[in-house]
Amino acid sequence: MGALLNGIYDGDCSVEHLLTRGDFGLGTFNALDGEMLIVDGTCYRLSSDGSVGPTLPTVQTPFAVVTRFEAHVTQSIAEPHTLAELRDLLGGLTPSDNYLYAFRIQGDFEFVRTRTVARQSPPYRRLVEVTKGEPVQIFTHVSGDIVGFRTPVFQQGIGISGDHAHFIDKSRTQGGHVLDLALTQGTIEVCIGTDLHLELPRTVAFERADLNDDPQQREAEVTATERHS
Repeated sequence: MGALLNGIYDGDCSVEHLLTRGDFGLGTFNALDGEMLIVDGTCYRLSSDGSVGPTLPTVQTPFAVVTRFEAHVTQSIAEPHTLAELRDLLGGLTPSDNYLYAFRIQGDFEFVRTRTVARQSPPYRRLVEVTKGEPVQIFTHVSGDIVGFRTPVFQQGIGISGDHAHFIDKSRTQGGHVLDLALTQGTIEVCIGTDLHLELPRTVAFERADLNDDPQQREAEVTATERHS
């Protein structure tokens, strides 16, 4: 993630290889050509216009987080929840700050507000600049899945500390990076991650990247990137 913040948008990991590591995840594609969402073993590209489609196995990624999803905790949600309320609920289901958690929320939503990065051309700008002014999509009265990860602070720079989530609708035709939502009812599942396997790209750009910047500044840039719409 530290490299992505610095404008390193091309990697050498294919979707085919990524799917050998897990059946659930999120990330992006080379040149920031949309957001990635993996659910039930299928990898989808979430495009900047809000549309969704499956990806070819040869497509490559500079950043992705995947796991073999196994629900260790499951809870039904019968009452409407805002995004803030869902985060509080998730906090109760993930009591330790020292693990990486994957979470999946399946249900009916009053609305989901998303944004998705658009394909970039070299020379690449830094991520905090790229995400300014991105188009926002709002999906109303929709059913679908939230695919997300809650990452501990000590993994900042490898991943995105805190919550990071993407949405895909039930028909698998629309979605994006989650900015806000209102859940009507559904189910939340949590998978606890205790093992971390890290693969780094063998590219010239990554080899020459300066990843030794201030972690606090890096975290601030991630926060700014997440909030831009």
